[in-house]
Amino acid sequence: MRAGEMGHEELLELDAQGGLIRFAGQRALLVDAVAMGILRKYLVDSFGLTAARTVLTQFGFAHGWRMAEAMQAEFNWDSEVDWIEAGTRIHALGGLFQVAPGSRSALSKDGVMLSASYEGEQHLLHFGGSDEPVCWTICGLASGYLSRAVGHEICVLEDACTGRGDAACHLYGRTREEWGDERADELRFFEPHHLEQCLDVSLQHVIETLKLSERKLGESRRALVRCSRDVAEPSGVVAKSPGMRRLVDLARRVAKVDATVLLTGESGTGKERIARLVHEASTRAGGPFLAINCGAITESLLESELFGHARGAFTGAAHDRAGLFEAAQHGTLLLDEVGEISLPMQVKLLRALQEREVRRVGENKSRSVDVRVVAATNRDLAQAVANGTFRQDLFYRLKVVELHLPPLRERRDDLLPLARVLLADAARRMNRKISGLAPAAADRLLRHDWPGNVRELENTMERAVALARGTRIELEDLPEELRHALPRPAAALATVRPLEDVEKEYILAALEHNRGNQTHTAEQLQIGTATLYRKLKSYGFVRGKQVVALRQA
Repeated sequence: MRAGEMGHEELLELDAQGGLIRFAGQRALLVDAVAMGILRKYLVDSFGLTAARTVLTQFGFAHGWRMAEAMQAEFNWDSEVDWIEAGTRIHALGGLFQVAPGSRSALSKDGVMLSASYEGEQHLLHFGGSDEPVCWTICGLASGYLSRAVGHEICVLEDACTGRGDAACHLYGRTREEWGDERADELRFFEPHHLEQCLDVSLQHVIETLKLSERKLGESRRALVRCSRDVAEPSGVVAKSPGMRRLVDLARRVAKVDATVLLTGESGTGKERIARLVHEASTRAGGPFLAINCGAITESLLESELFGHARGAFTGAAHDRAGLFEAAQHGTLLLDEVGEISLPMQVKLLRALQEREVRRVGENKSRSVDVRVVAATNRDLAQAVANGTFRQDLFYRLKVVELHLPPLRERRDDLLPLARVLLADAARRMNRKISGLAPAAADRLLRHDWPGNVRELENTMERAVALARGTRIELEDLPEELRHALPRPAAALATVRPLEDVEKEYILAALEHNRGNQTHTAEQLQIGTATLYRKLKSYGFVRGKQVVALRQA
């Protein structure tokens, strides 16, 4: 038989009753090309590009060697050349590629030109364009077949490949001696011990990465412990004030039951951190935690993000896509800024919560989901219900358990511990050795109202770490609005102080704020200049008839 005469009728045997398939006299399996592409992606992601190429090349080599033996036993060839050239033909009939007209064997002077390579197609699908040839299995197949047919090792390599953007794949077969040092790096993939070396390197890399992560985690924890012993482990929530302690306790209790939670409070109070605490303390901790800002996405896009879409559902929907409800299966989904959702979208969200199923945009079938929903908002949803901008039924569906986060100005006991934790985190990220806060800086932090809450405090600490000249945060490292902050009334602090002391501290701070200008200070305090003078004299800041500079006193 000649190689060009082979067709599927000579090679393929189908057992209609038993289901067995034989190809060239050997039992064969039908394997989907996409499945082979998924296997390639798994190997690359798990073991690295080098190990994946080695596995696929050597798998192909073994397969090609076995096929050459089967072809020799199955057919009577007119010549050894026909047996050799049959390898290209049989692999094309197996669906691996198409052979360009005139191409016969990789051993020929001009090599073999291939098109429609399944490997080039799958590599482009999963990884995009490559800088190197990617038909690793096909090269292995050709190498194994030719090595068995000619009786000595042949290594087939590419110098053009569709996986790197070339119009076709071009393969050459040569001995190691003929290749020489020109492509020695690629010849390593045919060596039996190369896979062990690749896996050893991959494993060592994983071990080193884990050790590095463990060291960083240990350093971070030690830094947090040094800064504050008030951190609630393992959530990282600072809860020293009575209000926050009650909130954390309630969050841990509600985490044990699969109820929907509504987090309320001003912007920047840490609602997402509490949502993570609920997730991590629940039986769903092993599942994913996903969050979406509902106020930052348009209504049409939000529906697709939450519920997914089918291919062709709208312009640009090139593939089926699962939504966040499906992606968060057996986990927790945080709907941040839920109060910004439009009324039509609220109806769809309510149905998903009630029925525990979603319907992708462009599909008619529903899909069951097992997701815990945590919603967060800085709006007054009860007032929104009264105004008709938020559905009452959705409000009560979300508000099974409500956790209200107090603003930072109402949790003064948490302020300095939290500032130290944020300071340590910023110092670690910037690789700065900052030991803590100077007394004057800590005092100004306590005086500030923090309208931006924890987010503002975090930004302040990051700025201070970036600008600090020494090993601690000084007053001049703080933003201007904090440096000029006046004392807070004593009732807002943790302990009540005598009124006389509070008055003295406030008057002195106001005078310092006005750089010693008594007239402006008296006007702001709404007292007479004579009254201000008498008070300063009673505080010991008047010598003779002159007011002593506050810093000098």
